[in-house]
Formats: sequence, C-alpha cells, structure tokens
Amino acid sequence: MKLTLIKPNIGRREHSLYVDEARMEPLQLGILAALTPEDVEVVMYDDRMEQIPYDEPTDLVAITVETFTARRAYEISEEFRRRGVKTVMGGMHAMLIPEEVSEHCDCVIVGDAEPVWAEMIEDHRKGQLKKRYDPVQPCCPQINVITRRDIFEGKGYLPITLLQFSRGCSHKCSFCASSVYFKANHYCRPVEDVIKEIKSQKRKLLFFVDDNIVCNRKKAKELFRALIPLKIHWVSQGSIDMLADSELMELMVKSGCLGLVIGFESISPECISEMNKGTNKKGSGDMYKSEIQQLRKWGLQTWAAFTVGHDGDTLESIKATCDFAIRNKFTFAAFNILMPYPNTPLYEKMEREGRLLYDGKWWLHEDYRFNYASIVPKNMTPDELTEISFNCRSRFNSPSSIFKRALEPRTNMRTPYRFATYLIYNPLFRKEVFKKQGMRFGLKSENEEKNDA
Repeated sequence: MKLTLIKPNIGRREHSLYVDEARMEPLQLGILAALTPEDVEVVMYDDRMEQIPYDEPTDLVAITVETFTARRAYEISEEFRRRGVKTVMGGMHAMLIPEEVSEHCDCVIVGDAEPVWAEMIEDHRKGQLKKRYDPVQPCCPQINVITRRDIFEGKGYLPITLLQFSRGCSHKCSFCASSVYFKANHYCRPVEDVIKEIKSQKRKLLFFVDDNIVCNRKKAKELFRALIPLKIHWVSQGSIDMLADSELMELMVKSGCLGLVIGFESISPECISEMNKGTNKKGSGDMYKSEIQQLRKWGLQTWAAFTVGHDGDTLESIKATCDFAIRNKFTFAAFNILMPYPNTPLYEKMEREGRLLYDGKWWLHEDYRFNYASIVPKNMTPDELTEISFNCRSRFNSPSSIFKRALEPRTNMRTPYRFATYLIYNPLFRKEVFKKQGMRFGLKSENEEKNDA
C-alpha cells in the first residue's frame, strides 16, 4: 500500500502559485508518517513549494486542512478523486466544521488522528473505509511517537526543527479556534519522549509549536529542567501571565529559550475584556509596561501578536497599537485582522448580529482575499480595517523600523546569535507581508470549478 500526504498551499498571487519562502516543516504530516504501519510506503508533497503529481500511482491521499487552506485542499482532493483515489482529510478545519469537509473527501477524521490512524489504514486495506472517524482526544498525546523527518528532506524548509510538548490551552479567548478544537483543555507529552525526539535529530534550533507551552507551569518547569543539559536554542508560544512565576522564567531562560510568540492582542483594556483574554486583564493605564520590562530583563525576543477589528477598536487605536509595537522594539509583531473561524464564540456573535461578510464562509468565497476583513467592524468600514491592518504590517516591517528595533540592547542585541537571528528573519518576514497581502484562496475560479463539475 502507498500513502500520499499533502500539505496544501493557501492559493495564488495574481496568476502565479504562491511560493512560501518562510515555510516550515509540516509537523502534523511527520507525525502521521510515524503513526503509519511500516509496510506502507509514505510520500509527502508540499503544495507551498512543489507541484503535486496527481497521476503518480497511490492508494490513499491524506490532506491536512486549515481554514485558510480549505478551498485549495478541496481542489486537491477533487483531482485525486477524479482519478479514482480515495482521500482522507483532517486537521483544525475538519474539527471546526466536519460537515463541510466531509463533502469534499471520502473520509474525515474529526480530532487528533493518533487513536484512529492505524484503524483507518486497516479499514482502507479491507475496502471498508468509514466516512467519518471521531477519535477520543488522548490525554497524553504522541506517546512513544517520534516524528518522521525523512519526508521533509529536500523541501527547502527553514533550518528550524518543529516539535510539540503540549497541545491546546485552558483559556477561552472568544476568537480562538484552538480553544474550540481542544475544548479549552491542555494536554502534555511525557517529557522523556520530548527529550528523545530532540536527540533523534541534529539541529540545535527548535520551535515548540504548542498553543501555550507555559499553560501548565508545573509540567513546563519539568520540561525546562530536562532541556538545560541539551544546550539548545528554542522558541514557542506562551501567555504573558507566565511572568508572575520567577522560577518558571529562570528555568525557561536557562533551558535555551530565545523568545516567545505572546498574544498581547490589544492595548485597550476594553478590547481585552471583550475577547475574554483573562491572562491579559491585569494591565491598565500604560498597558504591559511592567511586563515588557520583565521580558527585557529576561532577554526574551518577543513576537507580539495583536488582533485588530474588535468592537472597541478605532482607526486611531489601531494606529496607536502599531506605534506601541515599534516603540517597544519587539523582535517581530503580527497585526492580524479579527477572523471569525467557524463555530467559535466570535463567529456565533457575528452571525447573530448579521456582521459576517462573504455569505459567512469567507474561506470559500471567490471574492475573499488573504488579510482582508471578513466582518463588519463597529467603528470603521471593512475596507478601512483591511487598509489599516496592512498599514500596520507595512510600517512595522519597514526598513527604518527594522533598523530601529534591531538596536534594543537587552533582547535583539543581547548576544551575537540573537542579533544574527533578528537580521536574518526580519527581512524574510517583511518580504512575506507584501507577497501574501491580497492573495486569493485556491487556484481555480468558480467558473473553472463549474466546468470541471
């Protein structure tokens, strides 16, 4: 039996395929490859940088689906099914809206695939593939499973190894798709398995793709203690309330942490309350002043993530958010338009209030473009929200901003290694900002899809 794993692209720029120059390893496919029985041949194709050989013989195709890649994933599935090849889909979007996903494949896995993957493979061998599998979420994920990284070779990924210590987050931010996926639960792998996986590969720069690596502080401390002897560098995602635990922070730094993606989301207490971002509610007045001072004290290079378009936002407050990010010389920053992912509390609120654009399914609509507003904000037009968010990205990633932010002595210039990291990745992310803006989803137009049908 031969299994083909697919990582879909977002879509295209103008009339050409978008090639993601900042692409990282599709970790989920490496885990699925590791879960696959040894007698099954496994190949992987990454639509972000290579052509998919639809006519290459294969027995089953598995496609990971995110909301932003759903339209393209459905196109890929259609091409294989037209050739008589069965397709299975899973991933975040499959959990959020399984009924839609199931319309575009032969089998959908709703949730983490680990408990049912071997069963699904065996069912396919017998010609008894089920239309849907609903795995029970493992309380301790990826036990004794080491990611297969041979399938990543030759794909031109950034030289950073992706892995996971934990999945999910116990917080319930209203816009968060991950919170819905994991039902606001947090699950940790055995620390010894994580250490074994790190030792199984050669890189010293790691990215833990956890939603919130410090969500369980006791478990996080156990991990950090185990990382110290390995002398690695690593980054991940965390919540700002971690700063209240000095022991946690000391262990984090000693274990080789360079910095974290942190969801600041907004500099407005009103917006923070609106989104139910409980970890950020302590700020008032000059929000985050003491927290940023602590991040600098610990020497952490911060990727500050902001969402814009909340009911309390105005054009002036969003501009002030960008000013705040530049003034505080964050290593990176994201200014993401508030997106209503299906079946999140935010989506349901926007639907009740009649504020969803693109017929409520922006991820499939022919007219939607990447980084465009898909809701009607309260204090500006959708077009104004699109424009101001792109303006924030452009300003933050301008050459003058990159230069000014580089000179933060306690973080970006703390060591030659950190400074080199800053100088390598900032121009790359600047390039991606402009390449992605306004991209359309999928490769086919509605007329092409109707002609195929």
